Amino acid sequence: MWLNISAAPFLLTGFPGLEIFHPWISISFFVIYVSILLSNGTLLFLIREDHTLHEPMYYFLAILAATDLGVTLTTMPTVLGVLWLDHRVISHEACYFQAYLIHSLSIVESGVLLIMAYDRFIAIRNPLRYTSILTNAKVVKIGLGVLMRGFILIVPIIITLSGFPYCKSHVLSHAFCLHQDVIKLACADITFNRIYPIVLVSLTGFLDSVLILISYILILNTIMGIASGKERAKALNTCVSHISCVLVFYVTVTGLTLIHRFGKYVPHIVHIIMSYIYFLFPPFMNPIIYSIKTKQIRNGINHLLSFHRI
Repeated sequence: MWLNISAAPFLLTGFPGLEIFHPWISISFFVIYVSILLSNGTLLFLIREDHTLHEPMYYFLAILAATDLGVTLTTMPTVLGVLWLDHRVISHEACYFQAYLIHSLSIVESGVLLIMAYDRFIAIRNPLRYTSILTNAKVVKIGLGVLMRGFILIVPIIITLSGFPYCKSHVLSHAFCLHQDVIKLACADITFNRIYPIVLVSLTGFLDSVLILISYILILNTIMGIASGKERAKALNTCVSHISCVLVFYVTVTGLTLIHRFGKYVPHIVHIIMSYIYFLFPPFMNPIIYSIKTKQIRNGINHLLSFHRI
């Protein structure tokens, strides 16, 4: 009996009780998704084409933009499929793969924010040795390390997830697959899949946030030692964009975690909205923050727009 039921595909869910409004809601999501793709795609294009942006800071920003594009492209097909076409069915294999990409990229994004903090620390602490410390080869190694950490550490829970029988309801509570959502439907001992994610979050997200905080304590200590007030402001201004992105990411992560942990009596629709905010708000805001706060990016966008007018 388990084998037969386990073979049934999973069913994704949009906004329960608001199905009649799904076509209208899908328009908003489509606009947000297109905005994310265009803004992050533009960032990547600028960093690739503008030689003045060929610096470690912008290489790390490119990794962040690529990660945001990855998260967006991973969730967009199923979200728009559910809202636009009412296509709720997803195979087990596709669901596991989507969950793998979503969780891996979340770890990658946390890691990228950490190496960007390290970049700012080196730039302010050792400005004269900045490019000699963060050489292109070292940037590539750091980038690959962050990617490998994200894509390898998540493998164990996805492998165990794919081996479980599913004899309960096959209805998921989101329009995309998440490990914590799928695991609730398993008819097996899921102890490992409950403990491992807690350890993983502690060793990645929590540790990353602590190291970012330590980096900025050291950065502020260095800045306060600069004699000129103008130079202090200039040094601090180079960190504003990154600090803003860190706050956007960790505030949404904290909000989602608190809702899932302590929101037992919170309406289910709030859980769903928070999950969309977590996956859409950082990719939407990051390019906007860097476009507004970073002069070189702003100049590149103005140059691109003026070129197209010609």
